Amino acid sequence: MPKLKDVAELAGVSTSTVSRAINEPEMVNDQTRARVEEAVRALGYRPNRVARRLRVASGLTNLVGLIIPDLQNPFFADIARGVEDVAVHNGYTVLIGNSDENLDKERRYLEVMHAESVDGIILPPNSTSDPVAMDFARSEMPMVFVDRRLSKVKMDTVVTDNLRGAYDAVEHLIRLGHRRIGFVEGRPQVSTSRERLAGYRQALEDHRIELDPELVRTGDSRQESGRRLTKELLVLAERPTALLVGNGLMTLGALEALHRAELKIPEEMAIIGYDDMPWALALTPPLTVVRQPGYELGSRAMELLLQRIRTPDRATTLMVLEPELIVRRSCGAGTPG
Repeated sequence: MPKLKDVAELAGVSTSTVSRAINEPEMVNDQTRARVEEAVRALGYRPNRVARRLRVASGLTNLVGLIIPDLQNPFFADIARGVEDVAVHNGYTVLIGNSDENLDKERRYLEVMHAESVDGIILPPNSTSDPVAMDFARSEMPMVFVDRRLSKVKMDTVVTDNLRGAYDAVEHLIRLGHRRIGFVEGRPQVSTSRERLAGYRQALEDHRIELDPELVRTGDSRQESGRRLTKELLVLAERPTALLVGNGLMTLGALEALHRAELKIPEEMAIIGYDDMPWALALTPPLTVVRQPGYELGSRAMELLLQRIRTPDRATTLMVLEPELIVRRSCGAGTPG
């Protein structure tokens, strides 16, 4: 992301001249202003309109940005609450955007937040190679990634041990006697999906169970995707006897598919979901889940962002929080084949 000094170098003027050309164009001669404007266009430089209007004595606005992939997902709502509680306690206000897993919307929110002169941004990258997040990560804006990792860019990051969470869930099903375990997961471009798939594979390998690729289905992390993918597993010639589903919304869809197929849980199909949603205990039978510390992910991410704002040159931090397998009746003993 280009900086003021990049514009100055391309235009062949000082940074103060660039600032005057943008903020007080009447104070700069036409020829110089034209060179600055051409450099701004060539580099795609985005002037900060709030910084032009007002900067408090500390140079901070006490605003932070949070971009969430799906505000309908209660897991991300937990993250947002954790971010906000720590932010408010430290005198900050949080600006929240919902990207809908869309790169264009993510870029738009990042640009707006930059223009609003936020002191830092927290976001889960859209993918492990998210070009928008990479662009902004290379700028001077303090950033923290939460829940998901970004490859090739070293940044402050707070995640859950997804490999461990999936491994523990699959191993539990194996110990109950299951050998054909279906795995329904979200977008493979996202680090959480890749890590959970790795945990699934590792658990099977450690227990000398051959991986059947037909039992692994990936979608878009939404409820309808969970329903559709589970239905695909149910029509296999040799269907699974147990399921691990990669997030709460997809688990709702998977449960819908099982109910439509009139399969008894756990007698005819055991199931473990990801994320301990408020409705998990209200189900019949109550749902076994891999619980992620969503609130703590958010609060720790905000704490790291505050540290980065206060000490820009500090070493980067990777914080890995532990998931917890909460065993309830939905996994049962099943009817493994």
